[in-house]
Amino acid sequence: MADRPRDLAERMARRRKMGGRPGESRGDGYLRETFTLPREAARARAQAFFARYPKAGYMSAVEAWRELPGGEIEFTMRRLPSAD
Repeated sequence: MADRPRDLAERMARRRKMGGRPGESRGDGYLRETFTLPREAARARAQAFFARYPKAGYMSAVEAWRELPGGEIEFTMRRLPSAD
């Protein structure tokens, strides 16, 4: 049986409440941090993030990035809360 529009709206509202603020999970178990830095500082920050939270242990990744008109880079890093 297909979901009613109300069911879909309620499910979407629950997902919105699950996160969106820096450092909060969005219901998928990942923690996220968003940065806006000049290009070289952004590169250094991402390298430091991977050094602190290695990909193998935390499934760390650059989730999204974009170049802003002023030349700064806005990027979101994600990781699992703890390693096994």
